[in-house]
Amino acid sequence: MHADAVVLDIDGVLVDVADSYRRAIVDSIEHVYDRTIRKEDIQEFKDAGGFNNDWELTYAAALYVLATGEGYDESIDEFTDAIAVEGGGLEAAETVVRDRIGARATQRITDRWDRDRLRDIFQQLYLGAELYRGLEGGEPDLETRGFIHDEPVILDGEGRDRLLAEYDVGVLTGRPEAEAEIALDRVGLDEEIPADHRFTMDDWEEGKPHPRALTTLAERFDADTVVFVGDTLDDVRTAVNASEADSGRTYHGVGVLTGGLTGEEGRRKYDAEGADAVLESINDLPGRLES
Repeated sequence: MHADAVVLDIDGVLVDVADSYRRAIVDSIEHVYDRTIRKEDIQEFKDAGGFNNDWELTYAAALYVLATGEGYDESIDEFTDAIAVEGGGLEAAETVVRDRIGARATQRITDRWDRDRLRDIFQQLYLGAELYRGLEGGEPDLETRGFIHDEPVILDGEGRDRLLAEYDVGVLTGRPEAEAEIALDRVGLDEEIPADHRFTMDDWEEGKPHPRALTTLAERFDADTVVFVGDTLDDVRTAVNASEADSGRTYHGVGVLTGGLTGEEGRRKYDAEGADAVLESINDLPGRLES
């Protein structure tokens, strides 16, 4: 593929988040409600779309757990399939529950559905007590080390240096800005990618797969051809949507198999969404590009 600029997601692309963000989703629900989903179930929510924000995915998974105690008897696969039919995301999850079990049962669930508490526990578990105090500005009630320290770096030094030397490089992530900076520093990109070449959760409301962030980065790079690399179907959908919204440029969506999508099934799902390439890891990207 030809590329003038390369835009990178962080989670599952630059760092492995299986034992950090994904663990925080499962453990937060367990802490608040004494029941939870399996870690492998998280990918079903991701595939349904609209869950680029892991807090919202946590809320939706907790909603499912609560709904099963009020007569909702469908599997997570069926639940997330129904969410996809409704357009994806948290609002769709609420619609699915309400349609299946009715208004009264849904109200009983809503009375117990404490999204603020789920988010707070998520942040305590993910950041750990020290970072929580600094970034959240409060006093944690859990004295934890933080899952953020359990994020192995995927992008190797050779691949990083080649990308920086040959292309304009940007970042498009669902992470909050402060957490993105921590990951980029660990990878060796924080000093290399200026603020105006990044989009984080704090920079736009729409989230993936809305194309605005990607098309804005393309404009800032003055690039004719942009490659966007991610680890979810919504990442590929973002590139596809950008192509539709900005027909004067070419956007290539590239999926990697180092996140929740793996193996031949992962390749099949990426291909079905229109991925231009599927790579074993981000380290294979330089060899597939020409500047």
